[in-house]
Amino acid sequence: MNHTLKKILIKTRRQIFSENIGNNSSLLKGEGYDFLELKEYEYGEDIKNIDWVISAKFKKPYVKVFHAQRELNISIVPILTGSVYFGTKKFKQELITEISTILAYSCIKQSDPFTSFIANKDVNLCTKKSKRHFAVNKMAEEIFNYKSVGKHQDLKSITAQLLLKIKKKSTIFLIGDFFQVKDLDLKVLSRKHEIVVIIVRDKFEESPEALGNVNLVDPTTNYNFDGNMNNSLINKYKQEVKENDHLLFEHLQKCAIRFIKIYTHEEPLAKLLRVML
Repeated sequence: MNHTLKKILIKTRRQIFSENIGNNSSLLKGEGYDFLELKEYEYGEDIKNIDWVISAKFKKPYVKVFHAQRELNISIVPILTGSVYFGTKKFKQELITEISTILAYSCIKQSDPFTSFIANKDVNLCTKKSKRHFAVNKMAEEIFNYKSVGKHQDLKSITAQLLLKIKKKSTIFLIGDFFQVKDLDLKVLSRKHEIVVIIVRDKFEESPEALGNVNLVDPTTNYNFDGNMNNSLINKYKQEVKENDHLLFEHLQKCAIRFIKIYTHEEPLAKLLRVML
């Protein structure tokens, strides 16, 4: 096993099993004993959950929402394309491996089963449903060693295949850099499952410096750029990234999907706790 991969497994296991993350760090909601929040009644919801006192006060029907008290199904889905084969502090693919491993160990700690996939144009099973440590090791090794160079993403295909492959209501962690999201549509998938989007980026990708004459190779298309990275080119690129992210964030918010962004120079656990608790 690769030395870097061993360090990731040891580090993440130590973090998870020494941190007090809670008994059920899930975003799934359902019938249970733990009150979560009040929200406005929507057509089709169980009228037994209407809070009549609050409804009378605000002159609108409000329902109580509870945390689900049941075993959770977790699906970890890294999107591995050529663009993750990049990083200034560490490669994005390495960070994605670490994030996936943290999520998997969290499942084991909570006695929840997890399944993992690797996605780009297709969605391929990485590890079957499991609560075992060996499944974490296998998943981490598959993600870390995956040949992502030359791989393209097809977001429409990914969402369609996840709908077919994941039958039971689950929490799906989608992990990737989420560039070129014009075809991203998670509306249908988010109605059936709870989705958490984890955006993995390198700071240089969002705010590159003027480097003068360079020779760059796109790890997705193998396109070779031989030219001058001047301020004009960089400003145009930054604007495209800004527009892409605006489109991404707007779509996620419309679908009520939680999301975080983690950079390659950051420790991922602290940020992951925000969406796991």
